[in-house]
Amino acid sequence: MSAGTVPAGAPSAAVGAEAAHEVDAVLAGLRRHARQLVAEVAGPVRRVRLRSGDTVLEVEWHEAAAGQGAAATETGRAPDAPAVAPVARPPAPRPAPPAGRIEVRSPMVGTFYRAPEPGAAPFVTVGDLVRPGQVVGIVEAMKLMNEVTAERAGRVTEVLVDDGRPVEYDQPLVALDPA
Repeated sequence: MSAGTVPAGAPSAAVGAEAAHEVDAVLAGLRRHARQLVAEVAGPVRRVRLRSGDTVLEVEWHEAAAGQGAAATETGRAPDAPAVAPVARPPAPRPAPPAGRIEVRSPMVGTFYRAPEPGAAPFVTVGDLVRPGQVVGIVEAMKLMNEVTAERAGRVTEVLVDDGRPVEYDQPLVALDPA
């Protein structure tokens, strides 16, 4: 045997043990992220499926039975088998706006801005009269600025979201009294 050769079985055993350790570390990280995801998502999660090769993440929701816990559990399943998480309680329903009040809602998920740029005057403030089609804010999504406009005329009674805060689809942003 020459000085540069290694016995046939030696490196493969070391490489195999190292690869198995890396796979275990990846799976432990995926489980940790799955538990964190289940704790953060709104609504009852029925199933979380994770896969490392070609990266797959599936989250499935369903109606929750009252009183079930919200913590995710680790299972001894294979990486391509579904990991089932216990069901969380559904979020409380959104209360209806007061009678006669109009709400300008977010058209998408993103970040709400009250002004066209930092330091500029806000599009609207409490007491302003707005007309249909008037811009009342901006929602930034994926580096695109999307104008939020009032569908009806009214007087601004309340700005419901602070500047620079994340918003969900259909979340009320500005409250108006009909004009």
